[in-house]
Amino acid sequence: MVFSMSPDRPPLVRLASEWFFRAGSRPGPTGRHPPATQAALFATTREAKDSRVQAENTCIDSGLMTRPTTEARDGVLRPITTGQFRFGATPYSTIIIGVWGSRQRKIKAAYQLFLYTLLGSVFMLLAILLILFQTGTTDLQILLTTEFSERRQIFLWIAFFASFAVKVPMVPVHIWLPEAHVEAPTAGSVILAGILLKLGTYGFLRFSIPMFPEATLCFTPFIYTLSAIAIIYTSLTTLRQIDLKKIIAYSSVAHMNLVTIGMFSLNIQGIGGSILLMLSHGLVSSALFLCVGVLYDRHKTRLVRYYGGLVSAMPNFSTVFFFFTLANMSLPGTSSFIGEFLILVGAFQRNSLVATLAALGMILGAAYSLWLYNRVVSGNLKPDFLHKFSDLNGREVFIFIPFLVGVVWMGVYPKVFSDCMHTSVSNLVQHGKFH
Repeated sequence: MVFSMSPDRPPLVRLASEWFFRAGSRPGPTGRHPPATQAALFATTREAKDSRVQAENTCIDSGLMTRPTTEARDGVLRPITTGQFRFGATPYSTIIIGVWGSRQRKIKAAYQLFLYTLLGSVFMLLAILLILFQTGTTDLQILLTTEFSERRQIFLWIAFFASFAVKVPMVPVHIWLPEAHVEAPTAGSVILAGILLKLGTYGFLRFSIPMFPEATLCFTPFIYTLSAIAIIYTSLTTLRQIDLKKIIAYSSVAHMNLVTIGMFSLNIQGIGGSILLMLSHGLVSSALFLCVGVLYDRHKTRLVRYYGGLVSAMPNFSTVFFFFTLANMSLPGTSSFIGEFLILVGAFQRNSLVATLAALGMILGAAYSLWLYNRVVSGNLKPDFLHKFSDLNGREVFIFIPFLVGVVWMGVYPKVFSDCMHTSVSNLVQHGKFH
């Protein structure tokens, strides 16, 4: 390949620059690559450039990609960046837990979060390098039109799965999540529930399903099995927990595995419902962790046995907590209902047994949600353990308002969200020939 490098550079510097440009460099201060970098990043021959443009137009026409921006048309490479975002977000979460955690086990929880994520992401990194060596690019627009052999798809799918399964999380690599939630401060739990848990399912949706469709069909029964086990197991485990944060953490595992069932139903209803449930879970679960934070700030304990009768001392908090408890059990009119309903419809079209087990998980979810609310809010106050009571203040009400509006909006008028994703979901199903 010919690079338009300056001829007066030393040979060693010139070779290093060529390797650097071939691997992909960052734009300069102006936000654009210099012409030499553009020539190195993209093919120097007209045939290769036309091939890239054709692949890009194919993805755009099929709806898998959007029209590139001005910077993208000028030559900024858009590689696979989920692994980069994961490595960027994980250290912040680790620091939040390790530095501002609430108990002595915070260092262990921080190490668990970091090591689980690191070990899983190593396999994804090796898979990306293999893709780079085989195709010569990590540009997602080209890879979406690249056909891998069935054996290669299976190998790459397993490597990507090892990384994404940790972030969902799926059984048996879910151990880090309850520990991380218990030790994290309230802000850390909100970040974990609202953002980081969505990276795994986003990775499945963005990379594994469209890039490796044959392997996805091959491993769908495996995903169904793991997800069904996780839903039943974590729902039953939730009923045995005594820590408020662990109850919500295990509930999050059950809901996210319900998302994977809908996603691997590989039809419009299932995938659309899984995306809606991901959005809903980010609101509901984060709000529940905020409710736990409100109690912990006042009473410095998260053990369920110390609470009771809060409806008489904290009526406003009890009302907010009741609303998000109903949302967590997918009451019609809340954001979780439409997502879980579509997931069950999509799963039933593929496998009625899996849909039945998922519905059983929803029943168990209602059981532990009502059990938790009854233990915390109903009954008599326990003045031997809790002495001072204060209801929600203005700052806390202001924080809860966006979550309340989002949950009601998605539950009452989900068409705004479903219309935005319908075209992309339909094209994804058609691209993988899953229909």
